Amino acid sequence: MKHKLKSALLVAALLSMGVQAPVSAAQAKKAEQSASKKAPVKAAKKAPVVAKAADKSASKSHKVASKSSTKSVSAKSERKLAGKTAAGKTASAGAAHKNHLVAESGRKPVRHVAMTDLDAGRLALYSASALVIDQSNGHVMLEKQPDMVVPIASISKLMTAMVVLDARLDLQEVIAIGDEDVDGLKGTRSRLPVGTTMTREAAMLLALMSSENRAAHALGRHYPGGMPAFVQAMNRKAHALGMYNSRFEEPTGLSSNNVSTAHDLARMVAAAARYPEIRSYSTTAEAKVELNGRIREFHNTNALVRSDNWEIGVSKTGYISEAGRCLVMQARVADKPVVIVLLDSQGKMTRVGDANRIKRWMESASLTADRRPA
Repeated sequence: MKHKLKSALLVAALLSMGVQAPVSAAQAKKAEQSASKKAPVKAAKKAPVVAKAADKSASKSHKVASKSSTKSVSAKSERKLAGKTAAGKTASAGAAHKNHLVAESGRKPVRHVAMTDLDAGRLALYSASALVIDQSNGHVMLEKQPDMVVPIASISKLMTAMVVLDARLDLQEVIAIGDEDVDGLKGTRSRLPVGTTMTREAAMLLALMSSENRAAHALGRHYPGGMPAFVQAMNRKAHALGMYNSRFEEPTGLSSNNVSTAHDLARMVAAAARYPEIRSYSTTAEAKVELNGRIREFHNTNALVRSDNWEIGVSKTGYISEAGRCLVMQARVADKPVVIVLLDSQGKMTRVGDANRIKRWMESASLTADRRPA
């Protein structure tokens, strides 16, 4: 009887354990599903433990399995979430790029200009002294040692022409080249032999266009009162124009004592531009002049007057060793009337190169300003 009772109790215990195991397994499965749903939100959160204390061994094994399963589900969920995020960013970037392309297609093409062409401070000029003034408002657009007093060579001939014209002398009067007009300072050559005769107008043309020294000297020598009176008139005119740092010793510029500054010369060029004769003679590209019964051809010393890219109103070049290569002009650049002064350029073509650099800089700046949105 005792044996039968023990057997019955054993069977009941076994049946009880068999029932608890499926329940625990079902509860564990439910916990895994719950953890899977929560894992994308917070992957570090652990799955809850649902095993019953009645079977510690089964509960411990279930905990290990549950943790492993939860980590696997969390990793997959994170990868899925990351993939969606990346896809969203790509789509957003694609839309932004598309919008950018649409905006670009509707925008007018813009000419990009180097900062070197726009920034006057960084514009590479090879003249020792330079000045650019906007005549419409007097604004200094560019300057480089504009107050340095230097020899000005044949730029002096602009003052020579103004003094002659101010005296209202007969331009058709015939004057002659004499021994006094031969260059005794630098020994320069001339195409005007001693004894050559020409009108005062022809002498002025050759002095301004071809920088003929003998013609310029003859203009001063045939002035009422002679050369001393002429030089006095030159300095008087300079003072009247406000050229207080300038001094003239003779009419050709061969003397290094003919000195001025870029600022003073800008005043002189602006004044010379008011004389129709100076505007015409100084910008004549070439001319055929009859001298002593022969036709001689002369050319302008400034090659820029022959260029279609320049609109020049007044021009004069100059050179002696003490002054270097010099160039002054009144011109219209980028639809602005400007005075350009370039002094002491060492290379033969440097003054022309500097003038072209200034022109490109002004045109580039003007284009950029025109394209700025209102």
